[in-house]
Amino acid sequence: MLLCGTGMLAIFSSTMSKNPVLPLFTKSLGASESIIGIVAASSTLVGIIASLPAGMLSDIYGRRKVILSATFVFASAPFLYFLVNAPWHLAIVRVYHGLATAIFGPVAMALVADLFKERRAENMGWYSSSTLVGRSLAPVVGGAILFQFDNNYKLVYLVCGIAGILAFILAFLIPSKQQVVTASGRFSDKLREMGKGLKEIGSSRGIMVTSSVEAIQYLSFGALETFLPLYCIIVAGMNTAAVGMLFTIQLIGTTLTKPVMGRLSDKYGRKQMISIGLAIGAVALGLIPFFKSFWTLIPAAVLFGISLATVTASTAALVSDMAKAGAYGSALGVMSTIMDIGHSSGPIISGILLSFYQSKYGAEGSYMPMFLIVCTILLASGLLFPIMVGRIERQQ
Repeated sequence: MLLCGTGMLAIFSSTMSKNPVLPLFTKSLGASESIIGIVAASSTLVGIIASLPAGMLSDIYGRRKVILSATFVFASAPFLYFLVNAPWHLAIVRVYHGLATAIFGPVAMALVADLFKERRAENMGWYSSSTLVGRSLAPVVGGAILFQFDNNYKLVYLVCGIAGILAFILAFLIPSKQQVVTASGRFSDKLREMGKGLKEIGSSRGIMVTSSVEAIQYLSFGALETFLPLYCIIVAGMNTAAVGMLFTIQLIGTTLTKPVMGRLSDKYGRKQMISIGLAIGAVALGLIPFFKSFWTLIPAAVLFGISLATVTASTAALVSDMAKAGAYGSALGVMSTIMDIGHSSGPIISGILLSFYQSKYGAEGSYMPMFLIVCTILLASGLLFPIMVGRIERQQ
């Protein structure tokens, strides 16, 4: 319960710092679509470097210490946005802020894996849903602040900072006793044991394929969260409050369905649920460029939320199933690192596509080919994943 409360506040703070405020704030600084994509990706790029060491160190020194370091970043990063007056300043702040989620995500999930051997996917789903409560509230609160206070970006980041401080305080109450198998002896022995475990994880083709599929899911999510706000304002003519509400609806869909999808994954199998989730996400992205109002975009938002819940409820559990006891942090750190590669690629790839198609179809017309290309990538992954995993299982 303490972990759920910490996660809810931390992710509320982190999400409100970027959704829907970040692309709008970046554009107000005079950035192009490609630069907006790079700024949006900068926070997840750091996850490529930080997630794996964070997970590995939590296997050795315990989850609580690593969680405390992450919540310190959640508490301090929002106040750095007050110093930003150029896009490159914003990119630097986003790199620092990205450390928080890069560290916190895999370690918190590893703690859940430690605590639950049975019904693991379901309980991971419950933890994720608690963080999704914060993630769901963040866009509507941030959008409402922008709408009511004439795009006052600093006020949004002040609220982010308050939530981050509360998460940091709550993290101190998490018990220090951990159900973790750790390496013993000198630091060099611990590093050697950690390296051995990492080598075993890296050689598991099942873990790598599953992690890659999650990366593709987050590639589409990165494209959506970065450029759907601009699509809604430029093409659909919506205000910032409506944009925030749309993202909240999408995340509510994820929050309400993730424990259910985790239970279905436990009962019917991980691979099938992952494939179905990817297909649902492809449908959602394919619908977006054909809708140009708040009410018509709601079904696409809900579908994408269900897709995200279906895929992520099964990927973390599947990776944990494949990992050895005591190495959950390392395994989930590997998955988080690969996921961050996909997540950071989403805004960059979609930003480049938008810039390319603007010269052919104009600002409004560039969104359709971008969303359809990302949709195709997601659909192809859904079709190929069960084939690839099935082949790996037959070879073992």
